[in-house]
Amino acid sequence: MQGIVFDGQTLALIDDLEVRDPGPGEVEIEIRASGVCHSDLSVVNGTIPYPTPVVLGHEGAGVVRRCGEGVATLAPGDPVALSTLGQCGACPACDSGRPTMCRETFGKRPTPFRARGMPHHNFANLSTFAERIVVKANQAIRIPPEVPFASAALIGCGVLTGTGAVFHRAKVGPGDSVVVIGAGGIGLNVVQAARLAGAHPILVLDTNREKQALARQLGATGFVDPREHEDVVAAVKARLGGWGARHVFECVGAKTLMEQAIQMVDWGGNAVMLGVPSSETRVEFLPAATFLDVTIMGCRYGSSQPQADVARICELYLAGRLELDALVSARYPLADWPRLVEDMKAGRIARGVLEMPGGR
Repeated sequence: MQGIVFDGQTLALIDDLEVRDPGPGEVEIEIRASGVCHSDLSVVNGTIPYPTPVVLGHEGAGVVRRCGEGVATLAPGDPVALSTLGQCGACPACDSGRPTMCRETFGKRPTPFRARGMPHHNFANLSTFAERIVVKANQAIRIPPEVPFASAALIGCGVLTGTGAVFHRAKVGPGDSVVVIGAGGIGLNVVQAARLAGAHPILVLDTNREKQALARQLGATGFVDPREHEDVVAAVKARLGGWGARHVFECVGAKTLMEQAIQMVDWGGNAVMLGVPSSETRVEFLPAATFLDVTIMGCRYGSSQPQADVARICELYLAGRLELDALVSARYPLADWPRLVEDMKAGRIARGVLEMPGGR
């Protein structure tokens, strides 16, 4: 089968990839569509250290092909969206409804693939840049057949992370002011979740003004291009009546932007860090900036509960209350992945989706 592999030097599409059979509690998934996230490229540029060779991709949707022993929740033919969490379901974190804190698979680097006689790692417990993968059954969440695979593919990373950061981590409420730094795949989902939560105003910061239309379509009430302001923090506060925002979401992972996010927070507010910086990044801020009950929050995977959250996202989508289709800027056949990466780096797309044979 085909898959996109990073060998430590080169990113390439190969056609002799193999994946092992599903074991107990596992399922084999035929991938139909995969989103391409900046985190995938972060492995290639070294921002995220990862062992190689590795099959990349961690946003995906597809169809259950085979079930391993003991799997009773899924059946061959089921359409599913995929989660990167391989939670055990039995530890104190899982038992208390916090599966993102499960340590069962965190940091592990399994090698379910082989090619040319060599074992290949998976990425983020998935590797959706392959035609078939093997995952834990609890990572595959059944979705309604009316949800297109290209749209469903984005749920498992950008949508869960962005919406979960709003609903679960920051707990945004009606009338809360929100600032979103970065109108990419995660930031746009923060925007539409903030709208659903009743936040107002919702300001989006991005240097790419072409993203303004989509940001406003999803719920942004204002758009700020930081390049147009000598002091962007002051400019944002001026838009908010001279004060900061109740919630500021940093969705890029840049040192300067993370520092600015903290400065933009109002008394009693939250700075939520969602962007992924390099592992050596150091952020500087004055401790006095936090004395008025300002909270700096990390957020892993939107503090989500994938089984419940994916179902809720699909319900909201089918009811016309949450956008998925609009998040898909363009679709590309698997062999056309270099063009997708080029468009992504150039800022021409919010999210590109790779479609496998048979994708709908």
